[in-house]
Amino acid sequence: LVRKYMICDKCQKQATYSRKYSGETLCSECFSNSILRKAAKTISKYKMIKNNELVCVAVSGGKDSLVLLDVLNKMSKTHNFTLFAVTIDEGIPGYRDEALKIVENFCAQLKIQHKVFSYKKLFDLTLEESLELRNDQKLSSCSICGTFRRRALDHAAKSINADVIATGHNLDDVLQTFIINTLSGDTTKIGWMHPDTSSNKLRKIKPLSEIYESEIVFYAFTNNLPFQTEPCPHMDEGIRTEIREFLNSLESNHNGIKNNMYNSVLKISKFAKNANHKEKRNCSVCGNECTGNVCSVCKMITRLTSE
Repeated sequence: LVRKYMICDKCQKQATYSRKYSGETLCSECFSNSILRKAAKTISKYKMIKNNELVCVAVSGGKDSLVLLDVLNKMSKTHNFTLFAVTIDEGIPGYRDEALKIVENFCAQLKIQHKVFSYKKLFDLTLEESLELRNDQKLSSCSICGTFRRRALDHAAKSINADVIATGHNLDDVLQTFIINTLSGDTTKIGWMHPDTSSNKLRKIKPLSEIYESEIVFYAFTNNLPFQTEPCPHMDEGIRTEIREFLNSLESNHNGIKNNMYNSVLKISKFAKNANHKEKRNCSVCGNECTGNVCSVCKMITRLTSE
């Protein structure tokens, strides 16, 4: 008999999702529960969140961060931790405004506190102003933005007295970052990629790091989560888009290859972490923790303003 529709392997209802790498077919509810279980397993495995902790959730308004907030909110109902959402405003005209409204409304709906931190207030520079200042075109908008964003998140977490920062990076993001670090010869950054950050003063966690991007998208749609669909106007400046397309092409021809590569990244990043250990010190300019005399943010601001 030819079935007119697929049946869910878990509950026998009509299936809506076919998970090719595992062979499972799932209905919307069982699929959503599987995402919650995967995220919970990742959190538990690396002791990402502990009892009574305040979790600073970085919420940009995109699919990953809103799925992360939804997943953590559901978990917080049965576990002992609190959430506080923060959004970093880079100062990209016409782009960030839509996202801010989405995040504000979603946080209000979930009754989660929310605060916005801007590059302009923190660094006296918006991203657009930074791009106007740069003379070196090798300095991509993503490298400027990434450097500022990490510091802005650290500042946000400290200002609300959070114990941990949670970001919405998924498995695809991890693989792309690994390839970028490999291609640039940056083995130190490969060491920073390991999910166990328990020894850090301020822990940074990625609860969705073992979940495919395509599954995050389906979770957002099947749970009717609002999210910004407008891509960042600078997204094609770096190499990441090409790497994303390359990995998606491999996965479509070889189901599960991303999972295999992720397992390799875990092992390699653990070796790199142990091999590249550097003592932490304080930046001689701003006093923030870093591995050199001057932190990456101060170096970046000096590079931009002196050009």
